[in-house]
Amino acid sequence: MRRKSALDNGIADVTTAISRSGTSTSPAADAARRSAVAEEQEFLDSAMAQRDTLVDHLQAELSSAALDVLERARLRMLRQQYEQLRRAQERLVFGRLDGLDGTVRHVGRVGLRNDDEDGEPLLLDWRAPAARPFYTATAVDPQGQARRRHIRTTGPVVVGVDDEPLDGTMTAELVGEGALLAALDQRRTGHMSAAISTLQREQDDIIRAEATGPLIVQGGPGTGKTVVALHRVAYLLFAHSTMADQAVLVLGPSPRFLRYIAQVLPALGETAVVSATCDTLLPGIRVGRDESRTLAEIKGRALWQAALENYVGSLFPRPRELKLRWEGEFYVISAGTVAQILASVRGRPYHRAREACAEQLHHLLTEAVVDQREALMHAMEEGFEDILARVDRSMEHDHRPGGGPTGSDVDGLLSEEEIDILRGRIGENATIARFVEAWWPTLDAEDLVGGLLTDRALLARFVPQLSAAEITAVSTEPAPWASSDIPLLDAVADLLGETEAPPPPGDFVADHARRQRGWVYGHVVIDEAQELSEMQWQMVLRRCPSRSVTAVGDIDQTEAAHRHTSWAQAVRAAFGERWTAAELTICYRTPREVMDLTGPVLKQAGSHNSPPRAVRSCGIDPWVRTVAPAELAATAARAVRQLQQRWHGGTVGVIAPADRIAELHAVLSDVPVLTAVQAKGLEWDAALLVDPQGIAAGPRGWNGLYVALTRCTQELGQLVLA
Repeated sequence: MRRKSALDNGIADVTTAISRSGTSTSPAADAARRSAVAEEQEFLDSAMAQRDTLVDHLQAELSSAALDVLERARLRMLRQQYEQLRRAQERLVFGRLDGLDGTVRHVGRVGLRNDDEDGEPLLLDWRAPAARPFYTATAVDPQGQARRRHIRTTGPVVVGVDDEPLDGTMTAELVGEGALLAALDQRRTGHMSAAISTLQREQDDIIRAEATGPLIVQGGPGTGKTVVALHRVAYLLFAHSTMADQAVLVLGPSPRFLRYIAQVLPALGETAVVSATCDTLLPGIRVGRDESRTLAEIKGRALWQAALENYVGSLFPRPRELKLRWEGEFYVISAGTVAQILASVRGRPYHRAREACAEQLHHLLTEAVVDQREALMHAMEEGFEDILARVDRSMEHDHRPGGGPTGSDVDGLLSEEEIDILRGRIGENATIARFVEAWWPTLDAEDLVGGLLTDRALLARFVPQLSAAEITAVSTEPAPWASSDIPLLDAVADLLGETEAPPPPGDFVADHARRQRGWVYGHVVIDEAQELSEMQWQMVLRRCPSRSVTAVGDIDQTEAAHRHTSWAQAVRAAFGERWTAAELTICYRTPREVMDLTGPVLKQAGSHNSPPRAVRSCGIDPWVRTVAPAELAATAARAVRQLQQRWHGGTVGVIAPADRIAELHAVLSDVPVLTAVQAKGLEWDAALLVDPQGIAAGPRGWNGLYVALTRCTQELGQLVLA
């Protein structure tokens, strides 16, 4: 932080004029521009030097060996700091706030302090409370700020600045409008990038919202749902340091989507994050086939949770008399005692209950063996009473000093140490282990779910809500697991509990969390949350019992087979009425020319919502060509080549009905050819819709067409069948 000089104020006046006109070429304006860029270059150089110093220091610290647990924990923390600083090299500084009181604060990816004695902040972390006015201050509510400056850099070089006065002389609708629109007009690369320099107020409000319970964010196409979700992860990890100890889970709709966003969180310096889809949450289990919408809907219903609990509960052993053999002798544990043991572990997962019962059996058998030995010794003592008495009397006449042991010292009782050794031998005995396994076998989730889903009698018994036709449909599925099976497997795995010790932790908490099915996360962020089934929501709750969840999506883009048409219906089984709603209303991605097409499509989809309001126009009207079916593939190939030429350096995507994907793939190997479901969450400079009528004709097809229409940032083309 520093004070503004009079020269700064003069520069501000001229650079403001530059920002307004955008094309000023007067000598004074050019000089002001060069001076402002030079000033920010000087600051960027100092910030980069400070960052480099810290990186070198951390590297030296990390070269030392960890000798104990505390040192390993310290090195893990330092490694996270090192990764954050190392990744912050690109666009380290991107903003500046000039306060009404004359202070100047720079905003960047990470926080840095000066080396002086006071340790004054050199650079504000974008997530810090002091940096919030950079995203929320307006001319109406300047929040103590006179000016906001966006600093554009390429590598270590400042290439431009955009000034935004907050004194009411400009009335831009958006925060940092010039910088935002410039970012929106950039060519797409196929990967999402961080947007910390252009976040808007309604986005920032959601990013910084408290993480005290479920937050459901409704946002139409292009409103920045994914940007908000990912930057909220970074903010929460910054604001709640303990959350990093548990990691944050990011759930996306598809592996393609996860690849698309893969660079954002590392670029923000976050390593305590696990990215997955619902299909990949179970280590070692993968989806092996597609399934019908009918089966996906049936197996996604919430009723399966109670059904599976009853199913696994039926597999617990019933009370009966147990007869265990130890060193040739049989020991009986009564049915009443067994019933007490089973009651004491009620409510625990199957394998944890089994382990606890086995320990109690080992303890009871140990006690029985000790009691029998003591009883035997007591009987022997009674038989030899007279002999021992005579021996004692004879020893009384022994005049030698310090007599030897008496009969009371040779009682045959086991010491506590000997009893512990005996208990350990019983616990490690293979015969006893085989007995316990026969009485209470270890079970496998895949075997149990497979057995249930293929057995009509079991389905009728434990899932009586299913009709006969639904039971037939479920029980006649082929063998590989489908997507809707994963939540069922997860539920049964949770009801069974673990049978093995967790793997050792890695350098980062995310490595540890990723390998453990039962890991409990500090927060879960879900993108395209409207697609989750009720059973998939149960998967989320198991991984975050605190219900610290942020779910973003667009209920009007729902294409899944599940029956919900509102957020209240979608999350009722998971959260009841205890959740908070938020909304994103402005479309930044899709141009106005395209968004104008979406209103009628939404009505056909049965929505009562209005499309989000587009803030920009691209000047390119969407176009439509009518094509004969026989010429569809060739025409699509030509159209894609033309789009690639017009948007050289950018990206082009093709969206089509599922039954046309194969023929289009044959002629379009260098661009993504996807269904509307697969395209969800993605964007390209130009999008080509092939056979939009075919998309609309599918299940929830108008919702799919709404998705397809809104994937472009510049140009939309449609090939309509004659």
